[in-house]
Amino acid sequence: VQLVESGGGLVQPGGSLRLSCVASKGGANIDDMGWSRQAPGKERDLVASINRDGTIEYKDSVKGRFTISRDNAKMSLYLQMNSLKPDDTGVYYCAAGIGNDVLWGKGTQVTVSS
Repeated sequence: VQLVESGGGLVQPGGSLRLSCVASKGGANIDDMGWSRQAPGKERDLVASINRDGTIEYKDSVKGRFTISRDNAKMSLYLQMNSLKPDDTGVYYCAAGIGNDVLWGKGTQVTVSS
């Protein structure tokens, strides 16, 4: 299974972006999915997650601004990001759990700057 992210870019503070992640063949076995972010000089941390049944969790700093969703039929994961702040800048990675393994995409850059 391969994960491919898209939708990153440069946006002004207060703007919005929608990230997408598509799983290749074999994605039907995916359990939990999530988005992690790695800011410059910092460790990667989990921003939002959603399990197969739709239970969602968010990092406190993005609650009310970010919305995670998934389409199991399309083997896709999404992250709608609104009211973006400079602190949201980083590389966003899609992650998927299959059994005891965690797979990662290559990431998509999000830069929030005026």
